[in-house]
Amino acid sequence: MLFYIIAAIVMIIDQASKRLVRLYMELGESIPVHRLLQFTYIENDGMARGLFPGYARLFALVAVLFVAGILYYRKKGELRGTLMDIGTGFMVGGAVGNAIDRIVLGTVTDFLAFGSGRGVMNIADLAINIGVLFMIIAMIQNYVSQKSKSEHVNEG
Repeated sequence: MLFYIIAAIVMIIDQASKRLVRLYMELGESIPVHRLLQFTYIENDGMARGLFPGYARLFALVAVLFVAGILYYRKKGELRGTLMDIGTGFMVGGAVGNAIDRIVLGTVTDFLAFGSGRGVMNIADLAINIGVLFMIIAMIQNYVSQKSKSEHVNEG
């Protein structure tokens, strides 16, 4: 259940924030928020950092396949545990949020600019990064646990 709740919350917050940006900011407008963050409204019809421009709808298909893959491996029981639920929930919520933009608008609304020269992203992108971090932590935890069990068995 945690997986679905996180995925839904991420998708809702992502879509709401993008809608607010499109309603209240002009394309190309920047608003300083903090010395490390500014809101800069851009539309991205490619992927991360504007790579492969013009392929937004193709990347929507990639997102759908990614979500299907996560759901498949969850059903098989290969993505288990709280950390994995959190990680995959963030990643799926982010993938769905960006896929909605790509399908409906043909572009992704980006507005979060951290520091200079780091590119512009959105809540979905942040969620995907957070999800990857949680999955890495889960895999490390699983590895350490398995190694510990293996060493315990070898001692006996």
